[in-house]
Amino acid sequence: MLQYLSASIVYPVTAAPLINGVLALEADGTIHSVLAAETAKERGIKDIRHYSGALIPGLVNTHCHLELSHLFQKIPPHTGLQSFVQQVIKHRGTGEDIVLEAMRQADEEMYRNGIVAVGDISNLPVSKAVKLESKIFYHTFVETLGFDPEKAAAIMEKAIEMKAIFSPLKASIIPHAPYSISRELFAAIRDYTAAHENLISMHNQETVDENLFFEQKQGAFLKLYEFLGLDISFFKARGKSSLQSVLPELPAGKVLLVHNTLTNEADVSFAKSQHNNLYWCLCPNANLYIEQRLPQVQLFRDAGLKITLGTDSLASNQQLSILAEMRTLQDAFSSKQGINQRGNDQRGQDQRENELPGNELHEHELQELQFEELLTWATLNGAEFLGLEAQLGSLEPGKKPGLNLIEGMEGQKLRASTTIRRLI
Repeated sequence: MLQYLSASIVYPVTAAPLINGVLALEADGTIHSVLAAETAKERGIKDIRHYSGALIPGLVNTHCHLELSHLFQKIPPHTGLQSFVQQVIKHRGTGEDIVLEAMRQADEEMYRNGIVAVGDISNLPVSKAVKLESKIFYHTFVETLGFDPEKAAAIMEKAIEMKAIFSPLKASIIPHAPYSISRELFAAIRDYTAAHENLISMHNQETVDENLFFEQKQGAFLKLYEFLGLDISFFKARGKSSLQSVLPELPAGKVLLVHNTLTNEADVSFAKSQHNNLYWCLCPNANLYIEQRLPQVQLFRDAGLKITLGTDSLASNQQLSILAEMRTLQDAFSSKQGINQRGNDQRGQDQRENELPGNELHEHELQELQFEELLTWATLNGAEFLGLEAQLGSLEPGKKPGLNLIEGMEGQKLRASTTIRRLI
C-alpha cells in the first residue's frame, strides 16, 4: 500500500521544484511516483500527509574523517594546515574505547542530519565496527602516506591488507595529498587502480604553502617534514602548482579533489585538459576553521565543474552537517566581500599570498547561489561520484534516496534558524 507525502515545495533535484508536490512511497521508502499537486487532485488522492517546508532527498557527504571524531574541540581554530596536522599526530594514542564512542556519536549525528552516504577517509581499521552497524552507506577511502620513494612498495602492501580488513564494506586505496605521496607511490596506486575497482579521492591545495612547496621548494611544509623526521633532499621544485605537478600521475577513472582552497584559474584549465572525470569537493566550514579562507567557488561554477560537498572531521568542524556547509556557501555568496576573502581582516598576509606564483586571484562576477544548485552538489553529484546514483541523490521513481524535511527557509535562502529533519 502506498503512502503519500507532500510539502510546501518538493525538490526532485533532476526536475523543477513542485509547489505542494506529492510523493507516493512504497512501504520500504522506495519512490513509486512524484506527482504535481494538480495530478494528485485529479487522481482523487486524499490520504496525504502534508508538511510545511521543503522535501529533499537524503544528503551525501563525500569527505569525512570519522576516525578523528574524538578530536572535537581539541584543536583550536585558525592554526593553519601544518600546525593542524602536527596536532592531529600528537593526539595519536587515544584509547580505542574513546575513539569508538566518538565515532558512534558522529555517525548518529550524520544520520540525524539527513546524510545517507559518506565517503570516509581511514588510516586505521578502527571505524569498521561502527560502519557495519550504521544506517548510513560508507565508502571507505584507505589513505596512503609516504613521501620516501623507497617505502612505496611496503606502504602499498599495507594499504591492500587494510582494504581487505574493511571487507565486505566498499573500500578503495587512495593518495593522501600531493605533498605526502612519492611518485613511486602514485605509480603503485595507478597500477592497482588499473587492475581493480578503485575509486580515488585526494586532498588538494588546502594552503598557500602546498603550491609554494611544489613551485619553489619553500614554505611551511619544510618545517612539517622536519617535524616528521623526513629527509626530502631528493625532492626538486617542479615550478608548477601542486595540482599541475601530480594530476598526470592520478588514474584516469573518477577522482575526487577535496578542499581546493587555493585552486586557481590556471589549475582548473589544466585539470580540464588533463582529466575528464574529476569531481571537486568543497568543505567550507573546515576551510574556515583551519585556514580562514574559502575556495574560488564562482570560478568552479563558471568552469562547469562537478561540485560535491563534505564536512571534513570534527577535529576541524563544529558539526557534521551538509546543510551547514550549504548555508556557509550561500552566506558567502551574499557577502559583499565575496568568497575569496578570509573570515577576518588580514590584508597584509592576503596580499603576500596572492602575489605568490600560481595563486593569482581572477575576478569572477559573484552570482547569488541558489538552493537548487547547492542541493545538486549535496545530493546527486555526490551520489554519482560514489556510484550510487541508481538509488540515491534525487526523488525519482524506483529510487530509495531517503527523505528530509527542510524547515525555516526564506524562499530559496537558508537562514541560521533553518533546520533539517529526517523523515525516512
